[in-house]
Amino acid sequence: MLNFAIAVSVVIVGLILAAMGFSAWKAHAIEQRFPNRGELTDVGGFQMNALHIPAGPDADLPPIVFIHGAGGNLRDQEAAFRPTLEGRAELLFVDRPGHGYSERGGEENAWPDGQAAAIGSLMEARGIDKAIIVGHSFGGAVTASFGLYHPEKTLGLIFLAPASHPWPGGVDWYYELAATPYLGWLFTRTVLVPAGLMRLDKATKSVFDPNPRPDEYMEHGAPALAVRPRSFRNNAIDVVNLNDYARRVAPSYRTIEAPTVIISGSRDGVVAEEIHSVGLKLDIDDAELVWIDKCGHKPDYVATDVAIAAIEKLAGRERDLQGTASRLDVRVTSDRAVTEPPGAPLEP
Repeated sequence: MLNFAIAVSVVIVGLILAAMGFSAWKAHAIEQRFPNRGELTDVGGFQMNALHIPAGPDADLPPIVFIHGAGGNLRDQEAAFRPTLEGRAELLFVDRPGHGYSERGGEENAWPDGQAAAIGSLMEARGIDKAIIVGHSFGGAVTASFGLYHPEKTLGLIFLAPASHPWPGGVDWYYELAATPYLGWLFTRTVLVPAGLMRLDKATKSVFDPNPRPDEYMEHGAPALAVRPRSFRNNAIDVVNLNDYARRVAPSYRTIEAPTVIISGSRDGVVAEEIHSVGLKLDIDDAELVWIDKCGHKPDYVATDVAIAAIEKLAGRERDLQGTASRLDVRVTSDRAVTEPPGAPLEP
């Protein structure tokens, strides 16, 4: 009996080691396929990664900082905005702490205000005094924190399908498990990588739903970087922490004074737009809320023209955002109603 128990233990340990080896190999393969496009900068005890695009000689817009959502990286926003904005402004596409190729830093970076502070330090290191801050999804919570705690660096705020307020319920079980001490570390280095890769195609399509995911998104947005064990665990901790953070901080949003535009899809199945986007509109004086009809969780891709018009408006141009939104011809893959619960899983 003792020999049998030893044999079973050896098999289990062998399987765990094999799974860890496979996960490490796949993580390395993902990094080989999607190498770092940015540059690491010391921001005080750790390094943040960002892609910095200098302004062109005929630039007509102020600096713009882009903050990606949960499970994302700088390539996500770069693919959406760089083709149209390059040359028009100084652009900074950021890997949030612990995501993409940025180091995690200290415990404070498990919360949106810590990440906002890190981005502020990165701006200083890059010589950017003030910028328009653009945040998608989870990046919306960081953007709100930036406007709240760093008004001296804020020219304006743009929220794209933001997650910013407390919501009823929780998050998916795999986030809870991945965020758990010790067990989460083991989970992300064994089961998570093969499981995550198998569902990556479906998961990214669900983020765009009911709009079609761009054919090139899997390559240009590099969502596979989020499946690496360390990135997924950091993302899980961020997501698990967000609701409690929003309960504490959201009541202070009413003190934000920066000019603000919120762009939200009417069929967002990832975050509850009636909680987050409407909440920001109610909290921030003179904020403009722009609804994109038939749009899901990715107005950065589906309504890029509206987001760019919003940047131009915050830069002082006359822009009719509501009219621009109404003229969009939004493609959908189906006419089904969104049935996911409010605040269901946060994705890129």
